[in-house]
Amino acid sequence: MAEATLSSRNQIVVPKEAREALGVRAGDKLLMVVRGDTVVILPRPRSWTKALRGLATKPYPENYIDQERDSWA
Repeated sequence: MAEATLSSRNQIVVPKEAREALGVRAGDKLLMVVRGDTVVILPRPRSWTKALRGLATKPYPENYIDQERDSWA
């Protein structure tokens, strides 16, 4: 587990172990996702189009839409 310290200027240095795991270099953008008291750091995609391509190709399970509509009643 890597550890970082928040500086007096509210900056952190991402430890080498984490940079290598994320595949990021100096100047790369990172996304911070806050979930309660947890922060998840992700590399920002260089291309959002490429990152999102294929996410909507999986069809819904059989009768999924009908079951959702029935649950509204």
